[in-house]
Amino acid sequence: MTTMTSATTPEPAALLDVRDLSVVFHGSHGDVEAVSEVSFSVRPGEHVALVGESGSGKSVTSLAVMGLLPTRSAKVEGSIRYDGDDLLAMTDHERRDLRGAEMAMIFQDPMTSLNPVVPIGVQIGEVLQRHKAMTGRQARNESGDLLARVGIADGSRRLGEYPHQLSGGMRQRVLIAIALACEPRLLIADEPTTALDVTIQAQILELLRELVSGTGTALVMITHDLGVVAGLCDQVHVMYAGRVVESAPRRPLFARPRHPYTGGLLRSIPRLDAPRGEPLTPIPGSPNDALSWAAGCAFAPRCGNRIDRCTSQTPELAAQHAYEPGYEQALRCFNPIGEETS
Repeated sequence: MTTMTSATTPEPAALLDVRDLSVVFHGSHGDVEAVSEVSFSVRPGEHVALVGESGSGKSVTSLAVMGLLPTRSAKVEGSIRYDGDDLLAMTDHERRDLRGAEMAMIFQDPMTSLNPVVPIGVQIGEVLQRHKAMTGRQARNESGDLLARVGIADGSRRLGEYPHQLSGGMRQRVLIAIALACEPRLLIADEPTTALDVTIQAQILELLRELVSGTGTALVMITHDLGVVAGLCDQVHVMYAGRVVESAPRRPLFARPRHPYTGGLLRSIPRLDAPRGEPLTPIPGSPNDALSWAAGCAFAPRCGNRIDRCTSQTPELAAQHAYEPGYEQALRCFNPIGEETS
């Protein structure tokens, strides 16, 4: 009797592969390293989160991937590969051909991202005309369908309206429609629920979940709120002071955070099962209290697990046991949660 063994299905190659990314801004008061040694990958259809407080470098990372940083004042080093092609080696024209068609981004503030003096129909339509070679009429018809797809009623009438005539939630839906107009293979969402009330936040996140799941689009979600990624992302990379401090699949990260900063972010999320009147547990201090990575761990001044080594040596991002095959598991800490030493 012959025993049949099933072949192991190989993991798909990364659609986006970022390795040792560093971004330095040149200014009149000296150079500022906003991102350092950042590495992550996104497979087709995978949903990945970059999480951290303001100033952690997550938005700069996304702008570097999209090629939207100012070339005169920003120096980008490392490797950024999209579908095997080196983005940093491409010309501006080649990257413009990718943006909108293959890669798209939902920006943080729709009021400043949308042109206030151009009707939204024109702003959606120009993407379709640029990348899909549609006529003006075809683009207008498709734009109305896109507005309906993102939940804006009477889309054909709305095409002639200006951004200031729409609510915040509707403006965010317009940005989503623009980003998804050409069905990109990679979508970056930079804090897409900022400044929206809780009800609209939930609607926008559910809309994103439905749209990317239905098309198989790879998603990079950028947020400061771990609660946002709880039901949306597969892999989470936690950033602090420009570097990744912990990487793990969503479930083990939520069940057993290792880095004290990750634990602090999770403790600061309001819980429905918490006793009434129980105060939130914020992370002490502010991101401005960070120590230089050259001198030690940047999070050390705010860390309850700090030991002497944390302020004299720089922790490296070390690979950990992978809880789930195919996902990255890494930690940058001398005294992680659950393994504390005095």
